Amino acid sequence: MSSLTSFLPLDGVRVLSLALNLPGPAALLRCRQMGASCLKLEPPAGDPMALYNQPAYAALHEGIGIETADLKTEAGQQQLHAALAKTDVLLTSFRPSALRKLGLDWPALQARHPSLSQVAIVGAPGERAEEPGHDLTYVAESGLVTGTELPPTLYADMGGALLASEAVLAAMLHRARSGDKASGIYLEVALNASADWLALPRTWGLTQPTGAVGGAHAGYRVYPCADGRVAVAALEPHFANRLCEAAGVRPPDMMATATHEALAAWLATRTRAELDAMSRERDVPLLTLAD
Repeated sequence: MSSLTSFLPLDGVRVLSLALNLPGPAALLRCRQMGASCLKLEPPAGDPMALYNQPAYAALHEGIGIETADLKTEAGQQQLHAALAKTDVLLTSFRPSALRKLGLDWPALQARHPSLSQVAIVGAPGERAEEPGHDLTYVAESGLVTGTELPPTLYADMGGALLASEAVLAAMLHRARSGDKASGIYLEVALNASADWLALPRTWGLTQPTGAVGGAHAGYRVYPCADGRVAVAALEPHFANRLCEAAGVRPPDMMATATHEALAAWLATRTRAELDAMSRERDVPLLTLAD
């Protein structure tokens, strides 16, 4: 059995990134993990992430070559195009108007570097690509912000990074299938589309409060326990039956209010250690959590 640690689909592929903040660097890191040779050109002021979270910046750029280039100068442009001449895929996260000002819109790139492919990360597709936005606005648009609390992670940014690294793979697959190394392609990745993709289970109703994995199923919830919390994922009938047998709940109608209440009352009296032991003995999927 192979994994991305033993099979490197981007081995020998050269990726150059101009993308700052989170989605671009996260995509570049994924490319490096898949074997690509990765270089990033940063402006003289550096990547803003290095200022507001140095540990995150360091983790994202492990194994990545970093050079400084002022693309607004002739010297910086020469440095960039010298690197692009040896690059398979360019990764960007500028708005289209900014790319045009730098002479990096797709027609200009294709004319100068016909073998180059570009993966352009934008906030929204098409005409909306000029709109300002960040992870929070894209996630909110997708319906994943349900209260006033911030989401626990940056879903659109990290989802977009995965889609962007997938696009790099697609560009290389296109080259291999076309048999023409001089046939670069342009691929656009929209962060709001990545949020929409992650939001599909909610759109389908799966994670709505009335959905089985949204709280309606008593075996798929987070409950208080005697010394913390327990994330219970006893969704399938055989798991739910084992959980209910341990709790003395019969019959196990997992959608009934009475079952929710009975399981909550039983779990509240059990310690994390007791629940961990029950999970091992009865093969019930759960994870105990400290407060």
